[in-house]
Amino acid sequence: MTDAKTERAEELEPGIDKLMTEEVTLEDEVNLEDELIAARAERDEMKDRFMRALADAENSRKRGERDRREAENYGGSKLARDMLPVYDNMKRALEASSDAGEADKALLEGVQLTMRALLGIFDKHGIHLLSPEIGDEFDPEVHEAMFEAPVPGTRAGDIIQVMAEGFMLHDRLLRPAQVGVSSTPK
Repeated sequence: MTDAKTERAEELEPGIDKLMTEEVTLEDEVNLEDELIAARAERDEMKDRFMRALADAENSRKRGERDRREAENYGGSKLARDMLPVYDNMKRALEASSDAGEADKALLEGVQLTMRALLGIFDKHGIHLLSPEIGDEFDPEVHEAMFEAPVPGTRAGDIIQVMAEGFMLHDRLLRPAQVGVSSTPK
């Protein structure tokens, strides 16, 4: 027993001895009843404190697990964001080389292989391309309007030009797709 429990037992001993010898007065019964009520209240308080401490420990464990998952999924977002201009430059190189001559075929093939490798790494790490098409509806959650222009034959809010593709890291936006949007035609 702990010291507090030992002291408590020693305090109750005289009362227990009186009960055993039947020399209990009404005052002694009231004192024992008060002590019993106090002991039950103390027990209930300790039980409540224990349950709260247990709940706090469980909440801390869950918070730590959530933080670990977020760090695992989104810890590389700065590096991923820094890699997006590399993708943009390689895409521009591929678009510019559409009229490549016979001598440039090997260089073009190398750039294509490098682009596939980069996209494979993006996919492996949960980075997904947001590639809107002309005519799609503008979505401010994943698109950034770079300009607005009235274009006949379109509705207000239609994408009329795509300047840069966007990227998602799992379910978070790394970079919005940069687009031109149609305003209400005049």
